[in-house]
Amino acid sequence: MGVMDRLKVFVVQEPVITASCLIAGFGLFLPAVVRPILDSFDSAKQVEPPTLTDVVAGVTGKNPKST
Repeated sequence: MGVMDRLKVFVVQEPVITASCLIAGFGLFLPAVVRPILDSFDSAKQVEPPTLTDVVAGVTGKNPKST
Protein backbone atom coordinates (compact mmCIF):
# COMPACT_ATOMS: atom_id res chain seq x y z
CA MET A 1 0.00 0.00 0.00
CA GLY A 2 1.54 3.28 -1.11
CA VAL A 3 1.57 6.59 0.66
CA MET A 4 -1.25 7.97 -1.46
CA ASP A 5 -3.45 4.98 -0.69
CA ARG A 6 -2.84 5.41 3.03
CA LEU A 7 -3.62 9.11 2.73
CA LYS A 8 -6.90 8.35 0.94
CA VAL A 9 -7.88 5.88 3.66
CA PHE A 10 -7.01 8.42 6.37
CA VAL A 11 -9.10 11.12 4.65
CA VAL A 12 -12.09 8.78 4.46
CA GLN A 13 -11.72 7.52 8.05
CA GLU A 14 -10.88 10.87 9.71
CA PRO A 15 -12.52 13.72 7.77
CA VAL A 16 -12.52 16.14 10.73
CA ILE A 17 -8.78 15.77 11.35
CA THR A 18 -8.14 16.13 7.62
CA ALA A 19 -10.21 19.33 7.44
CA SER A 20 -8.45 20.68 10.53
CA CYS A 21 -5.04 20.05 8.98
CA LEU A 22 -6.10 21.75 5.75
CA ILE A 23 -7.37 24.81 7.63
CA ALA A 24 -4.16 24.99 9.67
CA GLY A 25 -2.03 24.68 6.55
CA PHE A 26 -4.03 27.42 4.86
CA GLY A 27 -3.64 29.62 7.94
CA LEU A 28 0.12 29.16 7.93
CA PHE A 29 0.37 29.68 4.19
CA LEU A 30 -1.55 32.98 3.97
CA PRO A 31 0.63 35.20 6.19
CA ALA A 32 3.79 33.86 4.61
CA VAL A 33 2.59 34.82 1.13
CA VAL A 34 0.08 37.65 1.46
CA ARG A 35 2.01 39.90 3.86
CA PRO A 36 5.08 40.27 1.61
CA ILE A 37 2.79 41.00 -1.33
CA LEU A 38 0.99 43.73 0.64
CA ASP A 39 4.30 45.15 1.83
CA SER A 40 5.54 45.36 -1.74
CA PHE A 41 2.71 47.74 -2.63
CA ASP A 42 3.57 51.34 -1.86
CA SER A 43 -0.06 52.24 -1.16
CA ALA A 44 0.13 51.27 2.52
CA LYS A 45 1.32 54.63 3.82
CA GLN A 46 0.87 55.72 7.41
CA VAL A 47 -1.95 58.16 8.05
CA GLU A 48 -1.35 61.02 10.45
CA PRO A 49 -3.51 60.50 13.56
CA PRO A 50 -5.89 63.30 14.55
CA THR A 51 -4.98 65.54 17.44
CA LEU A 52 -6.57 64.89 20.81
CA THR A 53 -8.47 68.18 20.74
CA ASP A 54 -10.08 67.22 17.43
CA VAL A 55 -11.13 63.87 18.87
CA VAL A 56 -12.60 65.48 21.99
CA ALA A 57 -14.39 68.04 19.83
CA GLY A 58 -15.86 65.29 17.70
CA VAL A 59 -17.12 63.39 20.75
CA THR A 60 -18.51 66.38 22.65
CA GLY A 61 -19.72 68.32 19.62
CA LYS A 62 -17.96 71.47 20.75
CA ASN A 63 -15.60 73.53 18.62
CA PRO A 64 -12.19 73.51 20.35
CA LYS A 65 -11.25 76.91 18.92
CA SER A 66 -14.21 78.71 20.54
CA THR A 67 -13.37 77.63 24.12
